Amino acid sequence: MPNEPLLAQASARKPGRKPLGEQPLTGAQRQARYRRRHPATPVIRYRRPTDRRSRPQRWRDAVDELLALQAEYTQWLDALPEATLDSPTGQALQAIIDLDLNEIADIEPPRGFGRD
Repeated sequence: MPNEPLLAQASARKPGRKPLGEQPLTGAQRQARYRRRHPATPVIRYRRPTDRRSRPQRWRDAVDELLALQAEYTQWLDALPEATLDSPTGQALQAIIDLDLNEIADIEPPRGFGRD
């Protein structure tokens, strides 16, 4: 009777969930069942477009943006009621308007690589 322990081990099931059918699922069947339950949503990754402007062009664009923002802040301050001119918002707007951005606008950055 030396074969009895081997037979008992062969018929014993491994711990875990019992199979749904008569036989356990194969790896391919298990993967197909998982894919049916979890529909594949494509992962869309966007890369930021590369800024191809030169440094001098980016400088001019940034200065133009600052001048445009300063003009908008001037309109905002003009639209504020008299009572709020001394508030922190009014003071911040006044500080932005008082900045002299014309000095920055007059600066022409170097072109570099001997093109100056």
